[in-house]
Amino acid sequence: MTLSHSPLHDLSVTALATELRQQRVSATEVAQHFLARSHAHQHLGAYVALNEEATLAQARAADARLAAGTAGPLEGVPIAHKDIFVTRDFPTTAGSKMLVGYQSPFDATVVSRLAQAGAVTLGKLNCDEFAMGSANENSAVAPVGFDAPAPVRNPWDTTRVPGGSSGGSAVAVAARLAPAVTGTDTGGSIRQPASFCGITGIKPTYGRASRYGMIAYASSLDQAGPMARSAEDCALLLSAMCGGDIDRDSTSLDIPTEDFSASLNNSLEGLRIGIPKEFFGEGLAADVRAAVDGALREYEKLGAKLVPISLPRTELSIPVYYIIAPAEASSNLSRFDGVKFGHRAKDYTDLVDMYKKTRAEGFGNEVKRRIMTGAYVLSHGYYDAYYLQAQKIRRMIADDFQNAFKQCDVIAGPVAPSVAWKFGENANDPVADYLADIFTLPASLAGLPGMSVPAGFGASGMPVGLQLIGNYFKEAQLLNAAHRLQQATDFHLRQPEGLQ
Repeated sequence: MTLSHSPLHDLSVTALATELRQQRVSATEVAQHFLARSHAHQHLGAYVALNEEATLAQARAADARLAAGTAGPLEGVPIAHKDIFVTRDFPTTAGSKMLVGYQSPFDATVVSRLAQAGAVTLGKLNCDEFAMGSANENSAVAPVGFDAPAPVRNPWDTTRVPGGSSGGSAVAVAARLAPAVTGTDTGGSIRQPASFCGITGIKPTYGRASRYGMIAYASSLDQAGPMARSAEDCALLLSAMCGGDIDRDSTSLDIPTEDFSASLNNSLEGLRIGIPKEFFGEGLAADVRAAVDGALREYEKLGAKLVPISLPRTELSIPVYYIIAPAEASSNLSRFDGVKFGHRAKDYTDLVDMYKKTRAEGFGNEVKRRIMTGAYVLSHGYYDAYYLQAQKIRRMIADDFQNAFKQCDVIAGPVAPSVAWKFGENANDPVADYLADIFTLPASLAGLPGMSVPAGFGASGMPVGLQLIGNYFKEAQLLNAAHRLQQATDFHLRQPEGLQ
């Protein structure tokens, strides 16, 4: 069974699902095509683990369900998972030497939910170690086809970063190595790489998607979400991923699942789009501003109204995030001590020496930096001065959004101040990476849904994303706004050259 039109890797999730349901192509054929493609473009470093036997077994099972008429909404559609989600059939490392060789006895809830919808797992995707980074330069695991750790390369320009921490996920979609992927967003790690690689990604309201089986970085911020080429595809994926999981995840919200595709073609007439003045000030590159302004003009043509608003504590989001997230990371990562699982130092004199050597060897520099920062702000004498103050300001940032939503329905602005930078550009200045998160951090701290939508191209032909932020549980409204923009533009359909 073969298709007479577009190559399989050029089909959207929605189109692939239709072809599979109508049995014009088999799930096995689709899986084989994407596995071959992942090998052909392994120089990008996107995948860190493949298990072709397991993938093809899942595809054959999908074919059987398609033949029997018991197919799920994503039956036979290939998907790849960020290596922060535990999986039974694939190793899970979280991009760290600390977990090399670890094989989970169970699947993360997000993984199992997508499998229940019929998705076929292609493999695991590269990410910054324990999801800590804005460039995907911090991975300590060798990608498929490599003998040593290597950064993920942006397919639009392989001398540039793909963004992080879900860089492998964004590259897999942009380079057509997978039609859809999972990512996680703690401070912007779905939205920023989606912007840098010219794809669509959404972080739902905190608690919408279960965190069970997702290796924790910062528990009050981490959230899973889908990444694909279009808002239409993301809506289909998010519908399968979300839902209560209160028996296994204490941060999961006990709210029913929702069909995010149902309202995708609603009119934007009268939609009030808030434009925060703080997102358009000094520091925003002119090429990014031009692309974002162009997207906003499209919204006006579609009947939306632009409303000036203020998010006065935007600048404070960086110090607040880099106190709260490292504090939670220092606690979460204390379990990696060489006793129960993961890396253990070979030579040590006693238990304390084993702890010290194991953690010194197993963690990379960025992870150590954040653990030490977190331990410091939680220590006696500093907890009140730093951590408690940061939590108070976090609440004020959330209040700023609620005040803004009295004037508008959706908030729009840039995802990042610039397009993707060159490898090593910020190697000696970690704060420069941190500053790249200034526009994504406020929504994360408030627990709001946010997404990145391709909005054009900037310097050197690199993609630029438009960020859309909604109020709590307004994912459907965001996805509709993104979908209507994508019906009026073609930025999400463009792909890097040389990857046919």
